[in-house]
Amino acid sequence: MSSDDLTTWSAHALAEAIRTRAVTSEEVVAAHLARIDELNPAVNAVVSLRPEQALAEARELDALTARGLSLGPLHGLPMAVKDLMDVAGVRTTHGSRIYAEHVAGADSVIVARMRAAGAVFVGKTNVPEFGVGSHTFNEVFGPTRNPYDLTRSAGGSSGGAAAAVTSGMLPLADGSDLGGSIRNPASFGNLVGLRPTAGRVASARPGNAYDPGSVLGPLTRNVTDQALLMSVISGPERRAPLSIDEPGEVFRSLAPRPFEGVRMAYSADLGGLPLDPEVRAATEAAARLAAELGAEVVPIDLDLSEADLVFETFRSLEFLDGHGDDIRLHPELVKQTLKDDVSWAQSFTAELIVQAGAGRTRLFRRLQALFEDYALLIAPCVQVLPFPVEWEYPTEIDGVAMDKYYAWQRSCSRITATAMPALSMPAAFSSGGLPIGVQFVGPYRADRALLEYGLTWEAAVAPVMNRRPEVSA
Repeated sequence: MSSDDLTTWSAHALAEAIRTRAVTSEEVVAAHLARIDELNPAVNAVVSLRPEQALAEARELDALTARGLSLGPLHGLPMAVKDLMDVAGVRTTHGSRIYAEHVAGADSVIVARMRAAGAVFVGKTNVPEFGVGSHTFNEVFGPTRNPYDLTRSAGGSSGGAAAAVTSGMLPLADGSDLGGSIRNPASFGNLVGLRPTAGRVASARPGNAYDPGSVLGPLTRNVTDQALLMSVISGPERRAPLSIDEPGEVFRSLAPRPFEGVRMAYSADLGGLPLDPEVRAATEAAARLAAELGAEVVPIDLDLSEADLVFETFRSLEFLDGHGDDIRLHPELVKQTLKDDVSWAQSFTAELIVQAGAGRTRLFRRLQALFEDYALLIAPCVQVLPFPVEWEYPTEIDGVAMDKYYAWQRSCSRITATAMPALSMPAAFSSGGLPIGVQFVGPYRADRALLEYGLTWEAAVAPVMNRRPEVSA
């Protein structure tokens, strides 16, 4: 690609160019649509495309720009929304044959905020069925492939979003994260992915609104673009009881936060998890780099003994609540892993649920106490390299059998159980050219500080972050 290819520009550079009329929104949207036309048949990241409507909306925004007006920070930027989020008038399938022809009647909260900020919606991004599992495939659109190696998984459940951003089909994208659905595809795609504190990006979806497990956040090629999207999608929401009463503007004008003189805890395996040897080596190298940047990196034995119980209990309860009726009414149209999760929830006793709730409180307080002594926790983000796209999920890691379909992503789900925010950052590439990320975990509500530390890390690993995939159509 040439240096003037708009699909190589950062989101914040594109937004500024549109604002100053150096380029038009129509030109930016058209360039990304052309990139989608070129690469999406191979990658399969963007679904339910609406090119004519997107170009028409871009021209309307250009007319506003010509009058000196702007809707907001995303004015004129192309977006494709994760196919679990409703966009008014656009098909929202959840990757399920049950909802294959469902058209949303209204915008979700996150989409309404992006629309109000001037985003142009070109389509949706592919997801696993109902977002279940961290590998993106479904029977409506098929699998999403990793742009670094089309025979490999792009991760999930925000796999379509990650693959689209890393390959230049989108400048940035939204995602959601329960057990790693932002962080895992960010690692698989050499991207930045933030799992914010619950309530930072509010949702008005049905279900248990008091559960901090599932959150929304961005997937981007750099930290400044993270801050750009967070400035739009963050903010209080009266229908969300965990909503944080701070405006999105807190993410504007970030400054690098130095590592020098900062104490950082380092967990090599998050409580004894098996890791692919190349992932382990990359994580160890990341800890050494943090020390070279001036941090006091202290290896710790992190007590996450209750994390699996906490995460797996509340995960299954969420799926029982959200999809119990889908399974009851359409059992032949629902994949077995979701049926398993719901079946597990139906077997839970009241005592088990009470135990998980108390364990979640203890985990939260344990991590908050840790952050009285350390600014950050450095840990592996993923346990495996991007695996063959034909697999449903890895069944073993370094000789250790996985006991559940999501056990291979416990490096992410154990952090979810603590309720702490976490930032996935690029760290290295494997010997076979596959990306490996590292996870920085911060104190509750320290989302801005995480991104500021991310700016410092980004500068230190620039050669890794600048290594974009060369996708063959």
